Amino acid sequence: MSKPDPNGNTMPGKEPLIKEQDRFLPIANIARIMKRAIPENGKMAKESKECVQECASEFISFITSEASDRCHQEKRKTINGEDILWAMQSLGFDPYIEPLKLYLQQYRESIKGDKVREDEEDEGSGG
Repeated sequence: MSKPDPNGNTMPGKEPLIKEQDRFLPIANIARIMKRAIPENGKMAKESKECVQECASEFISFITSEASDRCHQEKRKTINGEDILWAMQSLGFDPYIEPLKLYLQQYRESIKGDKVREDEEDEGSGG
């Protein structure tokens, strides 16, 4: 096995080394989400947090890869919300599509509202 250079690159033809922190979601975020789903006095083993961390990260990569393939076929560089929904549907996650469409719509409306408020604040300050 070859050693990486100071930039973290390996020799040509070898798989690049990917740090665990670059592959997985932060464990603190995972633990925070998991904690909401258990009773207040419940406990979580470190192993359970690590397992969910790996599974959630792999799930995101799986969906994103499918969405990326669609963008590549359509000669686009940016993955959007519709691409993620399309990927989830094409991979058989149909029960999640409608709630996520609703969430995406609400998110876009909130962003629009934030933009309107920012514009109004800029006008009010003479900017």
